[in-house]
Amino acid sequence: MSSHATMEHAFSLDAWMGVRLQRVERALEAWITADVPQGLDHGAPAALVEVMRYAVLDGGKRLRPLLVLAAHEAVAPVGKPCDEAALRAACAVELIHAYSLVHDDMPCMDNDVLRRGKPTVHVRYGQATALLAGDALQALAFEFLTPPDSAVPPAVQARLCGLLARAAGSAGMAGGQAIDLASVGLPLSENQLREMHQLKTGALLQGSVLMGGECAQSSSANAAALGAYGAAIGLAFQVVDDILDVTADSATLGKTAGKDADNHKPTYVSVMGLEASRRYALALHAQAVHALDGSGLPDTHALRALADMVVHRAH
Repeated sequence: MSSHATMEHAFSLDAWMGVRLQRVERALEAWITADVPQGLDHGAPAALVEVMRYAVLDGGKRLRPLLVLAAHEAVAPVGKPCDEAALRAACAVELIHAYSLVHDDMPCMDNDVLRRGKPTVHVRYGQATALLAGDALQALAFEFLTPPDSAVPPAVQARLCGLLARAAGSAGMAGGQAIDLASVGLPLSENQLREMHQLKTGALLQGSVLMGGECAQSSSANAAALGAYGAAIGLAFQVVDDILDVTADSATLGKTAGKDADNHKPTYVSVMGLEASRRYALALHAQAVHALDGSGLPDTHALRALADMVVHRAH
């Protein structure tokens, strides 16, 4: 057996995830508070912070933070612990993801009542409060990336903010959601569906990978490899989500199963069929692995294992 295969065999994703998820959860718990920020004379309203915490804590797979940390470790010297920039970036992308779910679940968009196994934020707290909580989470994400008196170099802070803004904005997640809303009940080609989901879902997942690399100040070659990996995994995640929407139940998903079909939304299953969608997910997995194979990155074990986890949810 080759040394590479031996290392792959020895790597435990569960053990790797356990340590990092605990670190992320502790940070989110500590940082989403009504405490008075440095330089201000008052903190956030406690009632609003309660809703923000409800939206973020105690639920979710935390895939995006894990991708940030895995990409950081792939670029950073072997054995280097997670630094402040990577942890802050990991938490920031989770806040952006959480805010998007709060808004997407509202009656003006997807009108869903279940998220992460519990009532959606607008069901629990009302629509106006849900809207404000989502807005506040989005802003807090950028506060996480720009802390005062931080060990994170200002240039790195700026690049992280740029990556996250582009992934979340009109050329990323928000733009993809706009296309999604405009496509209800309309026939889409496979290419049109791909373009929509590259923005709606893929952009933030790819952005998470790129932010992790930026925290370790990756070279342009490393950033290109991470970008190719992130693009493939971002699209694969959506393909698998579409598969699970028709093959899993609500209890397993933690959200309402079959909702896309009920709302006449185009999905990979409706456009390509179930078996073709499964084959496409595996092809995207192969693309992600190929990007890592040619990257020259010193430690890609976690990124490879996360790719396996994303795709094999539906196999």
